[in-house]
Amino acid sequence: MLEPGVDEHLWISTYEALEDDVRTSPAEALSDLDELVSSMMEARGLPLEEREGENTSEPETVRQFTEARRVTRQIDAGDAYDPGDVANAVDAYRSLYDHLLNLGPTSGTV
Repeated sequence: MLEPGVDEHLWISTYEALEDDVRTSPAEALSDLDELVSSMMEARGLPLEEREGENTSEPETVRQFTEARRVTRQIDAGDAYDPGDVANAVDAYRSLYDHLLNLGPTSGTV
């Protein structure tokens, strides 16, 4: 088992490496942001999608992720997209990153 806080160190390093791409090519950076935030959610024990009849401890977090992921998949599929949707998805991933990082150290699940 890894030391507590190892996940957070990796997440911070990954996010810092993505920052320039997010600024210069936000649409192209969405997949990497999605990968980072989904791994953070999994490490925190959060589902990546809402399931009917299932209660989650953080439903708004899951909803926010689901919408950002929808835009990411739309772009990954080569479909037309609204730049405003990209900006909203980037903002959502940033907000989720900050929220999940500030939940405290994980038990070292990487």
